[in-house]
Amino acid sequence: MSATQPEPAVAAAPTANPLFPFVLQLADTSLILAHRLSEWCGHGPVLEQDLALANIALDLLGEARSYYQYAAELEGRGRTEDDLAYLRSAVEYRNPLLVEQPNGDFAYTIVRQFLFDNFHYQLLKGLKDGPDTQLAAIAEKSLKEAAYHLKWSSEWMIRLGDGTPESRQRLDKAIATLWRFSGELTTPTAAETNLQELGLVPDYAALLPAMQAHTAHVLAEATVPVPEGVFAQQGGKSGRHSEHLGYLLTELQYMQRTYPGLTW
Repeated sequence: MSATQPEPAVAAAPTANPLFPFVLQLADTSLILAHRLSEWCGHGPVLEQDLALANIALDLLGEARSYYQYAAELEGRGRTEDDLAYLRSAVEYRNPLLVEQPNGDFAYTIVRQFLFDNFHYQLLKGLKDGPDTQLAAIAEKSLKEAAYHLKWSSEWMIRLGDGTPESRQRLDKAIATLWRFSGELTTPTAAETNLQELGLVPDYAALLPAMQAHTAHVLAEATVPVPEGVFAQQGGKSGRHSEHLGYLLTELQYMQRTYPGLTW
């Protein structure tokens, strides 16, 4: 993608299983993006796309639950999926910066979704064929949904880019704002590098050719040039987040923190 800044050092809670931080990162990423998309419910540009956004949010929430359940099992300290989702501070979250960015207008949401979907789809393909059977099962279940998500966001990139002057202007502005967050997706942390060397997770460098080919195809159809030389803004996967995550978690965690242990 592009040049990167040094990885910030914010330590995750120690655990005996090296897969735990990675699975937790996957869970955080899907949860935070699901919450962002859920904010569109009732506010979509048209009813059909309102429902599409809500359905994608539900798909990601289901995926997040599977990851949190597995992360709790790997940690082995008695915490539940709800504990991991609702009772951690912002610096303990490991989602990349991209998914916590505000929705903005519809073009912002589409660009954010496209950048994530392109990576997410290729990552799930790699995890599906990986040695960890639990991760492989979650990936296989999620892959069909991710394929639809990528198709949906790709088609909207083309519609906005090759549409009206206003839609093109909004898309260009969203790309200029959000593209710098895409590099973090494929820049491994020290923990991810270790897992890649152990053969437990896909090598992100191997995902790049397919991602770049899809990006080039979609942007060509959208008549939009592929951004070049964009600095890769990082930090989220190491626990250093934008101010947006704190506000998001205040809303997401409100009920559980106000009424601890509340059940329906």
